[in-house]
Amino acid sequence: MRTVTVVGASLSGLYAARELRAQGFDGRLVIVGDEPHRPYDRPPLSKDFLTGAADEDRLALTDAEETAELDAEWLLGVRARGLDARGRTVLLDGGRTVSTDGVVIATGASARRLPGDGLAGVHTLRTLDDARALRAELGSGPRRVVVIGGGFIGAETASSCAGLGHTVTVVEAAPLPLVPQLGAEMASVCATLHRRGGVDLVTGTGVAGLRGTVSVTGVELSDGRTLPADVVIVGIGAVPNTGWLAGSTLALHDGVLCDDGCATALPQVVAVGDVARVGGSRAEHWTSATEQPKVAVANLLAGRTVQSVRSVPYFWSDQYSARIQFAGRRQAGDTVRITEGELADGAPAEGGFLALYERDGRTTAVLSVDRPRPFMRARREIVRGEHRAQPAAL
Repeated sequence: MRTVTVVGASLSGLYAARELRAQGFDGRLVIVGDEPHRPYDRPPLSKDFLTGAADEDRLALTDAEETAELDAEWLLGVRARGLDARGRTVLLDGGRTVSTDGVVIATGASARRLPGDGLAGVHTLRTLDDARALRAELGSGPRRVVVIGGGFIGAETASSCAGLGHTVTVVEAAPLPLVPQLGAEMASVCATLHRRGGVDLVTGTGVAGLRGTVSVTGVELSDGRTLPADVVIVGIGAVPNTGWLAGSTLALHDGVLCDDGCATALPQVVAVGDVARVGGSRAEHWTSATEQPKVAVANLLAGRTVQSVRSVPYFWSDQYSARIQFAGRRQAGDTVRITEGELADGAPAEGGFLALYERDGRTTAVLSVDRPRPFMRARREIVRGEHRAQPAAL
């Protein structure tokens, strides 16, 4: 294999490039990115970067020394528009092509949008350019902010806006934010963080549309109410960036379909990160983006699946000065109990708490609010338990 092309200068794309070199690939390495920026860390965009506590230089994931060591050709600000697997060619905007022996698909995902979100004052928060635009608007005086979507991005952004002194309302269509991830009982506890942070939380109703002509003036809810708004932040999930693969023979369904080792049905083509549906599931988490490339690259270089991804889902979120951490695989019907700390009026008491999810006498997941050390111990136990239950890859 003389040339490998990583399509996506993302976190997972960078980790794939690192693994290629670490695992002995010394051929031509091409990294294609549709953004003009070198790889950067996305989690701070909704937190420290938005509030001004961190500048762009702190977002960078590489430095000049590592860039030199990778010895890659960086094609930034260039969008991939097709994959000709038969001809082993990546097609780029403008008619350019890259002939390649292997491909790592790491094109990530894009923010879902709402009809009418072309109004001034309506934002998504997925990229550095998104964050730059929102930060500039929030810095120009007090605003009435409506955040649509109570997931992690929505909650973190709401927390940052409230910390900047804006009036903030979060609208969540579900009865509670984060129910799919945490279950109703613990989602209710985390919902209290919004109210404790001075943010209004509107649940159980959707958005009928946005009001305004040139600039947004309000959010019309499905129950007939209208919330006045100067700034609207749409945080309703993401769509995997697979449009450029239309017409290829790759199987696509809410991502690029892969086996347990990130390998697609096409020889010498693997996928990692937010765009990859690995072993039947797609995980939009930092840990997936950093753990999958090691396995994917090993299989790419071997020409077949010799390793499988065996990670345990893990995510964290910083909201209203609280750190939420979760690991494991919660399912409906799991029981949950607080093993450390306590609640006060339905909210985490000072010092936070640790909760274990259990099924048939076995711990399946762990949730922590401001209990990082006990959380890490519990997480390690879950990882060990899962590895004992899984056969080693051949």
